[in-house]
Amino acid sequence: MNLNKKNAEFFIPDNIELDKAFLRTTHMAIGAHQDDLEIMAYQGIEECFQSQEKYFFGIVVTDGGGSARDDIYKNYTNEEMINVRKIEQKKAAYLGEFGLLALLDYPSKEVKDKDNKEVVEELKNLILKSQPRIIYTHNLADKHDTHIGVVTKVIKAIRALPKNKRPEKIYGCEVWRNLDWLNDDEKIYLDVSKHPNLASALVEVFDSQIIGGKRYDLATIGRRLANATYNASHQTDQQEALTYAMDLTPLIINDELSVKDFVSDAIDRFKADVQNKIDRML
Repeated sequence: MNLNKKNAEFFIPDNIELDKAFLRTTHMAIGAHQDDLEIMAYQGIEECFQSQEKYFFGIVVTDGGGSARDDIYKNYTNEEMINVRKIEQKKAAYLGEFGLLALLDYPSKEVKDKDNKEVVEELKNLILKSQPRIIYTHNLADKHDTHIGVVTKVIKAIRALPKNKRPEKIYGCEVWRNLDWLNDDEKIYLDVSKHPNLASALVEVFDSQIIGGKRYDLATIGRRLANATYNASHQTDQQEALTYAMDLTPLIINDELSVKDFVSDAIDRFKADVQNKIDRML
């Protein structure tokens, strides 16, 4: 299978044939940038780690050329930065024992273009080829425009598939906005307590981001610990580390469901919950 962009590529850590890597996929994550997968979809990586039945397929949509840079990277050109971030992502794929990695190499502006059909078509083909049971992607309330560009295109790609070829579940995960605001009965709780050393190592690999003053390594692990502790006020912690996700599955079951209304309604339910709690105390 050929990817669209000239410098796009597949990476298979255990060097199995590409067709076999597709066929063994059970979990897929589709993220905008290098390191998004490790932040938002660690539950899938963890579940597939050292497994002979479950395999993780990570897809990074953009080339990473516009990322912030400092210290030893501050004078790097966009082309040099793209190469650095590809190497870092491959290191993470090797550490996390990914079954397959695809680096699609799109500029962010193409991903944010609502009329761009090329990204949608390529994602559709990759999902169809691998047919994962679960897909992790960005959540619809994320504050990063490129992340919203990715999740909306993922939904379009899945809706272009026959219903019997679609994943069982699709989760919108935390990166550039926490999901602790979601009402508790709407949260997907992803236990990420296992292999804390692996969890840390996967985000620490991305040196070009961390050394520039963005401590994603500390922030990511800290958020997971905070989620576990602040999850429930009247019981002891049930997990040591926890991430939240928004269940986007209704959007791939019912193609007529409005994506915008889906997230807006969740926000309205949160608003109503806050107001009801206050009303009971006044």
